[in-house]
Amino acid sequence: MKSFNKKRIAVLLLSILFIVPLGLMTKLYGGPGQNWVNYYLGGVFYEIFFCLVAALFFHTVGPWKIAGWVFVFTALLEFLQLYHPAWLISLRGFRLGHLLLGSSYNAWDFPYYLLGCVLGGLWVYGINRYCDH
Repeated sequence: MKSFNKKRIAVLLLSILFIVPLGLMTKLYGGPGQNWVNYYLGGVFYEIFFCLVAALFFHTVGPWKIAGWVFVFTALLEFLQLYHPAWLISLRGFRLGHLLLGSSYNAWDFPYYLLGCVLGGLWVYGINRYCDH
């Protein structure tokens, strides 16, 4: 577990600035393997993003606990896609709402969420080790 320090915050912010465009690019990609990149690889970056954001705000929580909670949270969001009340449909009507909440349940997302959380946990772990030196 890490305490608050400026170097760690800076590296986390730089990491977020790096991962967000990668995730967004998966939604725009149109080459070979387009469906896999658009629908599944983006989920990996989505999980890494949430691990980095969580590490930014919960600086005393270890990387594996963060990754575990991010997986639980995003799994709940995935199941929420089975629910279609008017207010949620309205939120999904906005580009950001659609990107964050999704619109259709897909059980095949879970392996990619798990992979993203493992990579996100490793990323946060690496940041913690780097900032210790």
